[in-house]
Parts: sequence; structure tokens; C-alpha cells
Amino acid sequence: MTELKRIIKSGFINFKRGGSVSFASVLVVTITLFVITAIILLQAVLYYSLNTIKDKVDVTIYFNVGAPEDKIMLLKDSISKLAEVASVSYTSADDNVKNFRDLHASDYPTIAALDEIGSNPLGATLNVKTKEISQYEDIANFLKSDNAIALGSSDIVNHSNYHNNKLVIDRLNAMISGAQKLGFLLTLYLIISSIIITFNTIRLTIFISKEEIGVMRLVGASKMRVRGPFMIEGAIYGIIATIVSLVIFWPITAWFGRNMTSFLGLNLYSYYVSNFLQIFAIILLSGIILGVISSFLAVRKYLNK
Repeated sequence: MTELKRIIKSGFINFKRGGSVSFASVLVVTITLFVITAIILLQAVLYYSLNTIKDKVDVTIYFNVGAPEDKIMLLKDSISKLAEVASVSYTSADDNVKNFRDLHASDYPTIAALDEIGSNPLGATLNVKTKEISQYEDIANFLKSDNAIALGSSDIVNHSNYHNNKLVIDRLNAMISGAQKLGFLLTLYLIISSIIITFNTIRLTIFISKEEIGVMRLVGASKMRVRGPFMIEGAIYGIIATIVSLVIFWPITAWFGRNMTSFLGLNLYSYYVSNFLQIFAIILLSGIILGVISSFLAVRKYLNK
């Protein structure tokens, strides 16, 4: 414990003594953590947008006019049990004709033609949403499977709109997959670039102390005794940079929340506040690890001489 206290104390002394060099190191780590925080928020916007698109895509199963409701419900229960399915909603024939009338209320010829028929020309429908866009084909295949046929689907199902929407679904699926891959590659590139810059900056601060490290090794100081203070110094960089980064993002997200919510679809300020503890933990851990590992690697060069 005594040795640990000495190492921690030496780390704080090194930080204070560093002056402008310590300030530069904190600034670089702050920029790195700023980039990481920005990536977290950009990913939140991306996934919100993708989920919004997913929610607008579905497959509707149209039933024959007069199809027995009990058979429709049996098919609905079977579809609901599929692992790919997120939700299934049933709309009766009466509700469908009512919705049709509401939708075309200003279209007099259409309403007149409907009244002329005298009976309900529309059947019931099932609206199916899957967990992933790529899984809608599985629903279409299920309707053709032996299980669905055993439930009498061939007698009651008129058609589904999957094949009409297939081109749109495939394009959306490709777009979502591409956006996720691009987001991952961009994130990886920015983080690696930031880590390299941070490492080189901290290595510069340790280069200034190379003679001190040499003297400590000559008098018999252990590697941990030499390396420890610099690792503590690196952790201090990370802690201060975390606080600065999160404070900077507070007014930035507030501005985006006031002015860009309609454009982004997501209120960044509300997201930032509601997820602040998680973001704080991620950024603090990233800052400390970045500072400690960079210091550890930079000192190793002088310990091996």
C-alpha cells in the first residue's frame, strides 16, 4: 500500500510538473474522447433512422371474402409463433371497408360504386411485422409450406403483398446492411486514428523524462515503480478529458435537440440526458484505458534499454 501511494503521488506530481505538455496531452485525449462520443451519438441517430424505416415495412395477408374467422385466427397464432415475427395484427372485413370509406371519403365515384355493390367486397387481413427486413421472405415461404396448408391457408388466403413489395424490401435491406458496415468501418478508422495520435502525444511527454527513467533504473527501481507514475498520469489525462468532453457535449446536444430534431428524427439532447450514465461510463473507461495503455507502451521503450 505504501508503494502504491508513492506511485499515485508521483503520478500527480508528474502531471503538475508537466505544465503545458500535460495540457497538450489532455487536449489530445479530449479530442479522441470527443470523437468517440460523437460516434456514439451518430450511431444512435443511424439506428433510430433504420428502425423507423423497418417499422414502415410490413407484409399484409389478404383473405378471401367470407373466410371463417376461426381459421384466420388459427393461421394468425401459427404465424405469431414463428421466431422471425415481431407482431401480427388482425383487421376484420368490416373494419377494412370502414377504413376504405374513410380513406376515400372525398372520392364520390368510388364511394358510390361501393354503395352500388351493396355488400362488403373486402376480406379480412393480417398485418405481419418481422424482426428483420430480410425475414419477410420467410413469411411468404411459410404461407406456401405444408404447415400453413394443413391449417387451410390455401382455402382462405387470397394473396399477400410480399411479392409486390419485394423490390422495395430488398433495396431497404441492402441499404441498411451497407449503412451498418459503413458506420462500423468509419468508427473503426476514427478510433484507431485517435488512438495513434494520443499514443504519440503521450510518448512525447515521456520522452522528456527519459533521463529520469534511466537514473531510476540505475539505482535499482523496479519496472512497476518506474512505469506506475506515468500510468497514473495517463489515467489523470483520461479522467480530465472525460469531464471536459461530456461538458462540451451538453450544450451541443441541447442545440441539436432544439433545432435539428425534425431533421434527424431523434432528439439528441433527450437521448444524451437519458443515456448519460452509460455514455459517461463508456467515455471514462475509454479515456482511462487510452491514457494508461499509451503510457505503458511508451515507457516500455526506455525500460528495455
